[in-house]
Amino acid sequence: MADVKSDIEIARAAKKQPIFEIGAKLGIPPEALLPYGHDKAKITAGFIAAQKGKPDGKLILVTAINPTPAGEGKTTTTVGLGDGLNRIGRKAITCIREASLGPCFGVKGGAAGGGYAQVVPMEDMNLHFTGDFHAITSAHNLLAALIDNHIYWGNEQNIDTRRIAWRRVMDMNDRALRQIVCSLGGVANGYPREAGFDITVASEVMAILCLSMDLRDLERRLGNIIIGYRRDKSPVFARDIKADGAMTVLLKDAMQPNLVQTLENNPAFVHGGPFANIAHGCNSVIATTTALKLADYVVTEAGFGADLGAEKFFDIKCRKAGLKPDAAVIVATVRAMKMNGGVKKDDLGREDVEAVRKGCANLGRHVQNVKKFGVPVVVAINHFTSDTEAEIRAVQAYVETLGAEAIVCRHWALGSAGIEELARKVVELAESGHSQFSPLYPDEMPLFEKIETIAKDIYHADAVIADKTVRTQLHTWEQQGYGNLPVCMAKTQYSFSTDPNLRGAPTGHTVPVREVRLSAGAGFVVVVTGEIMTMPGLPKVPSSERIFLNEEGHIEGLF
Repeated sequence: MADVKSDIEIARAAKKQPIFEIGAKLGIPPEALLPYGHDKAKITAGFIAAQKGKPDGKLILVTAINPTPAGEGKTTTTVGLGDGLNRIGRKAITCIREASLGPCFGVKGGAAGGGYAQVVPMEDMNLHFTGDFHAITSAHNLLAALIDNHIYWGNEQNIDTRRIAWRRVMDMNDRALRQIVCSLGGVANGYPREAGFDITVASEVMAILCLSMDLRDLERRLGNIIIGYRRDKSPVFARDIKADGAMTVLLKDAMQPNLVQTLENNPAFVHGGPFANIAHGCNSVIATTTALKLADYVVTEAGFGADLGAEKFFDIKCRKAGLKPDAAVIVATVRAMKMNGGVKKDDLGREDVEAVRKGCANLGRHVQNVKKFGVPVVVAINHFTSDTEAEIRAVQAYVETLGAEAIVCRHWALGSAGIEELARKVVELAESGHSQFSPLYPDEMPLFEKIETIAKDIYHADAVIADKTVRTQLHTWEQQGYGNLPVCMAKTQYSFSTDPNLRGAPTGHTVPVREVRLSAGAGFVVVVTGEIMTMPGLPKVPSSERIFLNEEGHIEGLF
């Protein structure tokens, strides 16, 4: 296997087409594209608005089992399926999220696919790309600066400095900034107070941009952000300190979806990037809805496992945008099944059919959960060379008992040629008309009951634990008119439970709610459970240690 190329080597050797040619495949004229170099461009708001009367194509969600160190390859499968659909004669667009610098330099890596199922330019996508994340960071921190400035110059809104809810953000993992004290140094620097940083992908501004339909909707949502509370506990909004207009200006270009291409020169929209474990984990609504007007099929993904990503895709994104997915793909690997079955990472190369069967419980629960939303399901077995026929058959036989099909996919090694069978099955499911999509809970359900519904129906928990302050806060928000909002669970991605070490399909566990946050602009309530952090830290050996420029000036170490 010494001749196997790395993802970045494959991406660098890609024969890319000029971005105007990619746009032409979708009927986008050159004047509707704002190019960033030769291989990426933004699609203008005017062109997007002109597509509204067109019929929608089919929407396909790609989700996965809970991630393991063995690797699952959800984004790789998303990209491969988009290429596969184009290969069998369907006009398809891949819609994925932008990569955060935090995990690129931390442990998770990038977000452009892998092997021969990648979106390019890979290096740009995993670094600064078209500057969207920097614009979101700037807009978020402009609001933070305006809050402290408003208080410094007399505090006309009577903001209680003990109840400021707006933290600062940066697009990097930095645990040292989780809790800080700001405005030290005397009278000239303002009023000292406790504050903190979250990672940009957890910003409400990121969520707002990804859920907004256009610039007017964006500005309205930004104005609805609750920045803090007065001494009488009444909320203070971003519009109260006249921040919404300037924030919208900073986000004007970031609101426009980014057009790039796959290794096989098929179009891909890469736009927005909220984390799935601490935010809602989907690419932007505007990218998805635009793609649906331009293609027969739109393949998109939701972050991490289906317990987090798919649930939020269905209950938040689809609910808010009026989307109705036609089929869902759940990605799994034989290696991950073995790991869920108790095999250590170093032993995954050895055949162990019994461990595969034991580990399939995790996959089975995800299949059953997605079916609860009324969406037809197919399982994609992302193939590794170490997989044996007996192990593959064990997964396929198990999935058959669930009334679904598991298809082996070799897109990582073969590109679209290795995923044709899955593409044809997706077309069969999508065109059968069997999707009866509906969210898990109704808008009018009380907030705490929504939390319990997700915990019990999706995580299979016995109970939700929350102290009186959390319950009182939820009740207060209901009285203020926010009771119809969906909830966005902040939970570990590694388990159905809030314990990242509890693999498989655990039952009998509880979900402790540590904190709730109202994202009034985005339109959901964030529920922080367990030990989840909205500002991650770097691992002992971060990926950044392996990233460098080689003698030719090319980037090495990104993955």
